Amino acid sequence: MPTTSISPEKLAELHTKDSSLQLVDVRTPVEFREVHVKFAQNVPLDGLDPHTVMQSRNGHRDEPLYVICRTGSRGQKACEQFHKAGFENVLNVEGGTLACELTSLPLTRGCKAISLERQVRIAAGSLVLLGIALSWVHPGFLGLSAFVGAGLVFAGLTDTCGMAMLLSRMPWNRVSESTTTCELR
Repeated sequence: MPTTSISPEKLAELHTKDSSLQLVDVRTPVEFREVHVKFAQNVPLDGLDPHTVMQSRNGHRDEPLYVICRTGSRGQKACEQFHKAGFENVLNVEGGTLACELTSLPLTRGCKAISLERQVRIAAGSLVLLGIALSWVHPGFLGLSAFVGAGLVFAGLTDTCGMAMLLSRMPWNRVSESTTTCELR
């Protein structure tokens, strides 16, 4: 089933009329802390349970639920999870938070962070370079570069990135409840 979506402009218009609409941001807590739509609730994709989210809506279960991420890709995956769980009235925000920055939606800005997408590029590039450098010691290390390349092809074909899932669970992509400053841990 194709994911139903909504433009950031239409979301802004709806929010002006009804400030109680619910928006779930499925990015990592660090990405959320950097910038998010003011009325969004952070529920990271790697821990998303559609039934729990819907149960917490207190009487708003039949109203639309809006889902957002950085660019729309993870939001679409979240919508698919909701649809598989039997919840149809879920809409993905087209273009994600990046597109919302160009609208009248209220944003909250916090600490700068390296996006998950950039972290994947850094890690993949580093592993490829490491595999090539180590191949001077033993040619078998070229397998590391080949493995990363195959992973990137798989991610491109399936829109599922194992490295991103792994990186999203790293300590630097987590925000503790007591973190109020932007210093590194």
